[in-house]
Amino acid sequence: MTFDNDPVGAGHVASLARPGGNITGLSTLAPELSGKQLELLKEVVPRLSRVGVLGTSTQPGYAQVAKEMEIAAGALGLKLQNLNVLSQKDIESGFRAAGKERADAVLVLASAGIAPHRTQVVELALKSRLPAIYPYLEYVEAGGLMSYGGHTNDLYRRAAIYLDKILKGAKPADLPVEQPTKFEFVINLKAAKQIGLTIPPNVLVRADKVIK
Repeated sequence: MTFDNDPVGAGHVASLARPGGNITGLSTLAPELSGKQLELLKEVVPRLSRVGVLGTSTQPGYAQVAKEMEIAAGALGLKLQNLNVLSQKDIESGFRAAGKERADAVLVLASAGIAPHRTQVVELALKSRLPAIYPYLEYVEAGGLMSYGGHTNDLYRRAAIYLDKILKGAKPADLPVEQPTKFEFVINLKAAKQIGLTIPPNVLVRADKVIK
């Protein structure tokens, strides 16, 4: 695994410390990171009260992510609107629903069904003038506002180390699942300008990368 959101919750491993089967690798910490993503949205959109969550309910680990997000949203005084994407057509209808319910921003979850359509997601967010936070840098490079998550290149490099160990005879069951050690916060000022949003200086200085 290179980008598993919740390997224990999805049933891929018995525990992070002792996988116990023929699968091991890296977890993205998606459930825990969702709270931090909501915090960043709250800082960027001070009057934030309602957030549309674009995700896929059939994605492994989704239930745990949703649970953690509800806890974080409650602490921040936010209401979440579930925008379930089971096929590509649900992306556009999801944004329509967000507009109808007057969402103030959108949080896009890691999803194998959404990621291939990131350009469409980004364009719809900009068209709707909705501040959005994404799980990976690739969304911001496609024109999205900002992303926060594990450093993807670092995860790829560390996955190669696992591969090397297994090819040399190590058993996956004996190799603990690791979590991200490097995190990346990226902001796209072009996108902010397009939707008429000013990024607070105290948020901007914390970004690892700023696209101008």
